[in-house]
Amino acid sequence: MIELLAVATLTVLAVISPGADFAMVTRNSLLHGRPAGLLASLGVALGVQLHVLYTMLGVGLVLRHSPQAMGAIRLAGAVYLVWVGCSTFRARPAADGAAAATGLTAWQAVRTGFFTNALNPKTTLFVLSVYTQVVGAGTPLPVQVAYGLFMSGAHLVWFAAVAVVFSQAALRARLLQRQQQVNRVIGAVLMALGLWLAIG
Repeated sequence: MIELLAVATLTVLAVISPGADFAMVTRNSLLHGRPAGLLASLGVALGVQLHVLYTMLGVGLVLRHSPQAMGAIRLAGAVYLVWVGCSTFRARPAADGAAAATGLTAWQAVRTGFFTNALNPKTTLFVLSVYTQVVGAGTPLPVQVAYGLFMSGAHLVWFAAVAVVFSQAALRARLLQRQQQVNRVIGAVLMALGLWLAIG
């Protein structure tokens, strides 16, 4: 019971702390609408599941003890965030300021969430820490799998809520009237997160 409470508490704290996932889901929701935000949330949850999968297979221990591998993940994540941030910063506003650009496919929306999370070394370290420091060696495999599903589910629920909030019609209409400024703010935040990730 204590183990379950520890996993749940750590997961909730990790999920609600602002970071790259929050910025990406907010970006998709504001600029491309609720479906794009919800699909990005699904991508984030799938990214978490990837971390859980390789941790349970033992690859996580290799990463934990390989500064070069963690450095490569950090650099790839930083480059991805800076690239998306730069693209968003430079994006031209839609012809109708009240309408978002519609060029994001369902796959692209999922992909933005997935890669933002999968390439985030902080999520890597979070999942590794939970499975090596909190989950006991004797914890049955089905329970470990359930913990991983809970982590993914918590991310999905939280970021779906973020997507719903930031895709509300009234809020989007107001913000998209200033779409160029919104693009620049979101782009700058993503680029800053990428640079922070690179040097952190």
